[in-house]
Formats: sequence, structure tokens, C-alpha cells
Amino acid sequence: MHKGVPFCVGVAIGWGFLFLSPYLHAVEMTPFYTQNQSPLVQIFGLPSIGEASVVPSQKADLRLIVDLANNFVNDKTSNESIVLDGQSTRFSLDARYGIAKNFEVGLVIPYIIEGGGFTDGFIDWYHNTFGFPAGGRDHAPKNRLLYQYQKDQQVRLNVDQSSSGIGDIQLTGAFQLYRNPDKPSQAISLRTSLKLPTGDSQQLHGSGSADLSLWATAGDDYKISVGHFTLYGAAGIMGMTNGDVLKEQQRNWVGFGCLGGGWSPARWIAFKLQANGHTSFYKDSELRELNMNSIQLTIGGTLAFSERISLDVGVTEDVVTLTSPDVVFHLALRGTF
Repeated sequence: MHKGVPFCVGVAIGWGFLFLSPYLHAVEMTPFYTQNQSPLVQIFGLPSIGEASVVPSQKADLRLIVDLANNFVNDKTSNESIVLDGQSTRFSLDARYGIAKNFEVGLVIPYIIEGGGFTDGFIDWYHNTFGFPAGGRDHAPKNRLLYQYQKDQQVRLNVDQSSSGIGDIQLTGAFQLYRNPDKPSQAISLRTSLKLPTGDSQQLHGSGSADLSLWATAGDDYKISVGHFTLYGAAGIMGMTNGDVLKEQQRNWVGFGCLGGGWSPARWIAFKLQANGHTSFYKDSELRELNMNSIQLTIGGTLAFSERISLDVGVTEDVVTLTSPDVVFHLALRGTF
């Protein structure tokens, strides 16, 4: 397939949505349900921040989420070396239910695919077209899977076989801390997540640790001359038991946060920008890929197909280079019932 075809397809889809606009409905701006998709980070229970408002009583919120990540890192120091070269696809079913006024519970079931993938050619075209540095991609084998880390002449991680399977399941809950009765969009929720070690850590489908997160999410919406504008943010902390992946270097505490916003110029569409960040998951390393705080930036938007069905589309880039994948394509189909 010609390298320019994906771009042409994207343009065609965009024009299609413009022509369909009279049939689309009011959009609700919510945070992107995505996290750092590095193969050495997505194994942990880093949560999606969720909304500032909890799911109403006896209502359900369902999302089918797809994150397609293209990874390429080849770095070394005097006593360490790391290669993260492969394609990760993470499917997640995120279900939440309002069990009572101001309370919700939820379940996140991920399915992980690790392989050489098919996106290397497109990423090369993307970098060349927009003048981004290749970072060594042009000298690496195409569509290869190799996640390898060596320290002090010892191989501490080596994954070179494609695999797929259930990841680490998460149990979630939330409580409505505050909601302005005169302006319901102004709200704060307290959220928690417990990640269980159900995935195969040898294939990087999970970490082998149990992770408990606690965070607060806040948001507000503002009417402007054209449409409306939404701001949201979150901050929290996650504690982890000792896992199986680089267990001598794994940290047991990580802080994380998010800041984002969106503009909806019409009932059927919203444009969003979101930054996610976290402290490092590993220690005792001079490599940025392991012992460096990370920030990822997601750009995209939401399309409303009906009052209950919407689609998030986003592209994530690594703001702090080498700490997350070069690019992640994010889709999330949401239904409320």
C-alpha cells in the first residue's frame, strides 16, 4: 500500500463527518481515557482519570478503547542498554455503574497484543513528511519485536516473541466530593482503582504487582460566544507491591496527574487537548526510558452520533522524549445507558 494512502483515508473520513453533521447530536466533553503506552509502563495500574462527575444512580457508562502504540528506543550508557522496538495494541472494556447517588463502581478489562506490527512504514513517512528526526528508526529492522534491557552485562528483560492475552484487570470506584447545584458542570470526584495481577508478566501483559491508586478529578464548563469550553484536571498517587518486571529497580510509589480542555463549536463535535504525566516507575538507572518523569500530549476530539453514543479520536506524542511511545493512535467508543 502506498505510504500516502493512510493520510488520504483520514482526510476522506474527516470530510464524511462534515457531511454527516446534520445527523449528529450534542457532544459531552470528557477526558481521553488513555495513559502512557510504553511496554514498561502500561503493565502497571496507571488509571484513566475519569470525569469530574460520577455516573448517575442506576445508569451505566461503557467504553471500548483501543490504543495502538508504535515503540522505538535504542539507547545505552556505560553499563546499560535498552531496545524497545515493537507495536503494542491495547483493547480495554471500561464499564462503570452508578450504584447510588454520588457513588459509582467500575471494571476495566484489558486485552494486550504485542508484536512487530505494521506501522513502521507509516511512522517513517510521517516523520519524513513533517521533518521530525528518525531517531535511529531508519537503521532498524522493520516491523520487529524486541524489548530488551541489559545492565552490568546481564540481560534483565528480553521479549522477542509476539503474544496476546488478558492484561491486569482493574476494579474502580468513585465518590462525588462536590457538585455545584447551580452549575452541575462544576464538580470534583474522588476516585480509586485496584489493579490485580491477572496478566502474564513474562509477555508484558501485566506487571505481577497489585496496584492501588487514589486521585481527585475536577472540571468545569464555560459558555462562550461560539459553543462552550471545558477545563479538567486530576492529581493522584499510586502504590504498587513488588512485581516481576525489573523487580530490583521497580519503585513502589508513583505520582500522576492530568490537565486538559476542549472546545465544542457545534453540537456534534469537540476538539480536545490533554497532557498526562507521571513520575518514574523505575530507579537505579541512568536511562531516560526508565528513570525519568514522563509527559504525553494527546490531541484530537469527540464526535457525537446520538445522545448516548460518541467516539473519541486522538493522537498521542511524547513530550518528554524516550519516556513514552513516539506515537499512539487512540479510539474510544462510548455508550451511556
